[in-house]
Amino acid sequence: MGLLYSLLIGALAGWLAGKLMKGGGFGLLMNIILGILGGVLAGWLFGKLGVSLSNGILGDILKGAIGASIILFIANLLKK
Repeated sequence: MGLLYSLLIGALAGWLAGKLMKGGGFGLLMNIILGILGGVLAGWLFGKLGVSLSNGILGDILKGAIGASIILFIANLLKK
């Protein structure tokens, strides 16, 4: 159940990050990967900064979307 939860939350977070960064997303698989990596990045970063978001599904989606947006921002900088 944990894997399915991570995949669904990752897909939503990756899709949301694509919309926030004015991109159309990168397809379902890449959105899932970006969302999961973004969640890990944001969880680590927020832990270091002492920032806490809401718990549960909403907090997980927000963390994943913020982290995936950071990853997309850095990727766009490197692409130029």
